[in-house]
Amino acid sequence: MKAYVLVKVHAGEIAQVVRQLRRVDAVKDANMTFGPYDAVAVVETKDVDQLGQILASTIQPIPGIQETLTCIAVES
Repeated sequence: MKAYVLVKVHAGEIAQVVRQLRRVDAVKDANMTFGPYDAVAVVETKDVDQLGQILASTIQPIPGIQETLTCIAVES
């Protein structure tokens, strides 16, 4: 399954957060963005349980992250 994780970051920490996101095994890509969110990460996992575990234990604790919004991709 694929999910897009939108990330709000504390001022001045975007580059560091994106580097850390790219080090997470399940993150296939991570980029800085313009708009209400500062970065987006593309995450691929086997199921929603694994996605939740990666978000809670690996992504959200990254220093500088203040908020995440996860959008699960739907295959059509």
